[in-house]
Amino acid sequence: MLAELKGMNEECGIFGIWGHADAAQITYYGLHSLQHRGQEGTGIAVSDGKSVKLVKGEGLVTEIYTADAMKELQGGKAAIGHVRYATAGGSGYENVQPLVFHFQTGSLALAHNGNLVNAEQLKGQLEGQGSIFQTSSDTEVLAHLIRRGGTALYKERVKNALSMIKGAFAFLIMTETEMLVALDPNGMRPLSLAKLGDAYVVASETCAFDVVGAEFIRDILPGELLIIDDNGFRSEMYAQSSHQAMCMMEYVYFSRPDSNINGINVHSARKRLGKKLAEEAKIEADVVTGVPDSSISAAIGYAEAAGIPYELGLIKNRYVGRTFIQPSQSLREQGVKMKLSPVRGVVEGKRVIMVDDSIVRGTTSRRIVNMLRDAGATEVHVVISSPPIKNPCFYGIDTSTREELIASDKSIEDIRQIIGADTLTFLSAKGMVEAIGREDGSETGGHCLACFTGKYPTEIYPKQHKEEHEESDALTAKN
Repeated sequence: MLAELKGMNEECGIFGIWGHADAAQITYYGLHSLQHRGQEGTGIAVSDGKSVKLVKGEGLVTEIYTADAMKELQGGKAAIGHVRYATAGGSGYENVQPLVFHFQTGSLALAHNGNLVNAEQLKGQLEGQGSIFQTSSDTEVLAHLIRRGGTALYKERVKNALSMIKGAFAFLIMTETEMLVALDPNGMRPLSLAKLGDAYVVASETCAFDVVGAEFIRDILPGELLIIDDNGFRSEMYAQSSHQAMCMMEYVYFSRPDSNINGINVHSARKRLGKKLAEEAKIEADVVTGVPDSSISAAIGYAEAAGIPYELGLIKNRYVGRTFIQPSQSLREQGVKMKLSPVRGVVEGKRVIMVDDSIVRGTTSRRIVNMLRDAGATEVHVVISSPPIKNPCFYGIDTSTREELIASDKSIEDIRQIIGADTLTFLSAKGMVEAIGREDGSETGGHCLACFTGKYPTEIYPKQHKEEHEESDALTAKN
């Protein structure tokens, strides 16, 4: 994922394939299945063994890859692709991935999901050594580190470069002759390997494998470097796997319900979150409804556990993007109005339990509560299938400052009043970890809970986040 040095962070998706005559077309379908991870820009780079070609642009997958664009990508046996969204200050064609660099000795294409917390420090060092940056993306930092790796073998230069970067990252690195796949030592972003005939496929989510007909092999390991070429694939560890910390928001919000993250089906995990929430929030009501789409699974689980009918109380307009990833507050406000409609016949005269996966800024929750009341709901009880998000994320999610988070300085009662709900209940951190079902013997169950608890799995570099400078030491977990 792109993480702009002067902007806020964002969530993205990556897809790669090696050894298939229709590499570009398959990547198109793979990116289409990952469109929920980013809707503002996309790119595909292909290799035919002799050169690397690129098509990218700002827009949806279906908008960028026209018939003419796909003709430009024909003939490649390998491809990597990327979908992204940007926040204020982070847009721009130059930041759309993959980033492709051409040298006398060959080409290099990079696609990245995550955020490098020491990108600004590394960029300063590299510029001092003569590097000139063409984008504001932290992804470009890795390219410069690889090129400055001296006379070592290419694989060793990549491993050395990866050992210098800190944070959350899932990388696809493609040259004319091979594709390298890397995951950060904490395993904070999802990344998996599959096979399609004789070709190998890598994707942020397993739902992409289902779409293209690939057979899942395994997840990429934390600290692993996978090298894929015409001879198959081989695995090496560039770093020792440290405290594992898969982002909890992958299960709660970001990933598609039909994806499996570390062997756990997302839909099933969300249902368990809803059931656990019903245990912790015993509310008398007539109907349960979920906020489409990411909260539907949790709402079904809540309804089953509580013995209250689940109904479609809210309908989503499929032609409006996710409000959480809109670039500005004004667009988020308008987006909520456009994307959801209450079903009056379901909620009128009813006590409604509204299940949502999280409250970030409070914009969406306030608007939905008001819509349900306007549609005749007599009571609106809001239950959230995650704890309050009190702390910024520095690892690639669109919450990089405390000022953006309504729970950072407000109590649950304050939030309840702001959104206008009759009651407001959040799932406990303990209940969330238990519901996901991925246990490694630690309190976090092998997840990153930093946005909820303030305990960060890596060091945080305060100069990159000046608004957090005074708090950074307190926010750093000593794991």
